[in-house]
Amino acid sequence: MTESITFKPRARLMSQLGEQLIKDESIAVLELIKNSYDADAKEVRIYMGKMQLAEESVIVIEDDGDGMSLDTVRNCWMEPGTDNKEKKLKEMIEKDVRSKLNRLPMGEKGIGRFGVHKLGNKITLITRAEGCKEVYIKIDWTVFDSNKYLSDVPIEVIEREPTQEYLNGSPIGTKIIIEKLKIDWTRGKVRDLKRSINAMNSPFQSIDSFNVRLEIDNKEWLKGLTEYDEIKDYALFKAEMTLSDDKIINYTYNFIPWKSMKKLDKRTNVFEEIAMVEPVKVETKNGSKRNELKPIDLKDYKIGQVKIELLSFDLDSSILKMGVSDIKGLKSYMKSNGGIYVYRDGIRIYEQGENDWLGLGSRRVNSPGDKISNNLVLGSIDIKRDQSNDLREKTNREGFIEDNAYIAFKKAVIFAVGKFERDRAQDKQRLKKYYGATAKSEPVMSEVAILKEKIEKRIFDKNLKDELYGCLNNIEKDYKHITEVYQRSSSVGLSMNVVLHEIDKIISEIKYALIAEDASDGVRYLVKRLGQLTDGYASVIKAKSITKFNVKNLIDQSLFMVDFRLIAHEISIEKKYLHTSSDFMVKGNQSLITSSIINIIDNSIWWLHYAKVSSKKIYFDITRDIPGYISIIIADNGKGFTIPTEMATKAFITDKPGGMGLGLHLASELMNQHGGELMFPEFYDLQLPDEYKQGAIIALAFKEEQNGDK
Repeated sequence: MTESITFKPRARLMSQLGEQLIKDESIAVLELIKNSYDADAKEVRIYMGKMQLAEESVIVIEDDGDGMSLDTVRNCWMEPGTDNKEKKLKEMIEKDVRSKLNRLPMGEKGIGRFGVHKLGNKITLITRAEGCKEVYIKIDWTVFDSNKYLSDVPIEVIEREPTQEYLNGSPIGTKIIIEKLKIDWTRGKVRDLKRSINAMNSPFQSIDSFNVRLEIDNKEWLKGLTEYDEIKDYALFKAEMTLSDDKIINYTYNFIPWKSMKKLDKRTNVFEEIAMVEPVKVETKNGSKRNELKPIDLKDYKIGQVKIELLSFDLDSSILKMGVSDIKGLKSYMKSNGGIYVYRDGIRIYEQGENDWLGLGSRRVNSPGDKISNNLVLGSIDIKRDQSNDLREKTNREGFIEDNAYIAFKKAVIFAVGKFERDRAQDKQRLKKYYGATAKSEPVMSEVAILKEKIEKRIFDKNLKDELYGCLNNIEKDYKHITEVYQRSSSVGLSMNVVLHEIDKIISEIKYALIAEDASDGVRYLVKRLGQLTDGYASVIKAKSITKFNVKNLIDQSLFMVDFRLIAHEISIEKKYLHTSSDFMVKGNQSLITSSIINIIDNSIWWLHYAKVSSKKIYFDITRDIPGYISIIIADNGKGFTIPTEMATKAFITDKPGGMGLGLHLASELMNQHGGELMFPEFYDLQLPDEYKQGAIIALAFKEEQNGDK
């Protein structure tokens, strides 16, 4: 007997797909935002309410896009995995067309709607397309967790007369209300979502601009985060110029230091009629070659005037901390959106900006001090369609055809950027002089960078220059490889330096304990601990003792071990973690983690004393505010880090006179071995008292175990 049968999916498959296809809740929100983009929305609003009350929490996503008709809801939205967008994308590319806002669909797989399943159990969808009635759907996903077949769970769809306006008063659009949320959204998770949303916003306004905003009833959770429309205000270096034929006919450069940079004055540089040239090799009569300057001339092609606006940033941590509250957010935005974009009649030419079409990155590698890279600049280049016919777009609309007109255009832009870089370099040096990091530099790497700068300025033979760069690049690679191997091995002891570093601190503890009255028990404990520590480091390279332990108890033990020293230095401890009833359990080597905590306390003690803080404090807490981690937070009310935090974890890098530069390096390596991370959260990412705003903030972040982990 032969028969044809079909799959009969159970209803719970829908929930399972939502869980499996969408990695996490933030990505689920981003997938729904992409749907709004594909619907030609100019703006999307996400509202999050009562996030600390699981039963009452709600997420609302609304846009001013094209909306959906009943037919679209029935045949597209209600068909998971539909190839509707994939077909549409293919057709648009073949016919060389885009949507009315010059867009191609971002979503092709038909799985974006699973974002609503990931987020909550109750969904309300209200949508309206132009010339159509309003469509209303309400879905309770808990019904799908039953053992029924998918075909046995009907969903009621109502078509009705319009009952509301959509975002910005638009008569069409889509609104999704998600209730009974599946997870508890923490402060840290909401802040990370906000940063991801910021990165989706257009750095320059244009006809096809797409803006997304996140709102929450608890505004404190978003305090201190950078808004995308504030990004431009953080640019220290700015320029505007117009290119025509073979000249920059007007050029204005501005260096605008922040108000906190009192040692620096604003500087403006204005030029007109700057000849655009490029060095080329020409052969002389005797057969030798020499460099000559050749004009870069756009008048040979129909390109027209080219207007350029450049905004450049200094992303050194020592500079950013003077005026940016959300350093992580700014760096994230620049990583996602940095570059120099081309607009024709206000419409962005794709691929001219997303990729490094000017080769800025490779130029910066060879001369890191003077050049800019994509993540350091936001730039717009404006051309007119009726004047730029020789700049032809590829049939797939992914940039310009790379013909002679494009090559001339690109050379002219690179020349203009070079002029800006030379002005910027002067003010960058002044910034570094007055406000740059004072730490001793990393050996070898800084010297190589200096050599590269000298080669760039003094060597004109291209072959020789390339050969020297190649040698220096190999030195960098070999050095990094050697130090990585050494530091990995050093994390289990770092030779005798580690033992001496730890023993020296314990001996100091004993000295302070001897000063205290009735300290015999403390001395006995510390001497015992000294023996344990030396034995412990001798056996670190052997099997490690990994156990599950209570983080509160670990902090208490660590503080007990430095109790005498804290008293001697008149430092008070604020134990916020005692105010929670939760028991935070993590896995790890308690002895080594305790040593790391003591290292961090030791740093705070020294720097608090050095900064002459009158009422010295160190703060401890345990939190889940950093998504995916259980974190020990240690903060002080000092003056903060004097070196960039990305350098603070490197071995032997320190700004502490007589310091070894090992404490934070060891803590970082230890956290890596535990599958966690040593982090430097920003003040507003956590719920800290204001008195710790200027101080050092460190997180020992342990990966939180998922269900099923052992």
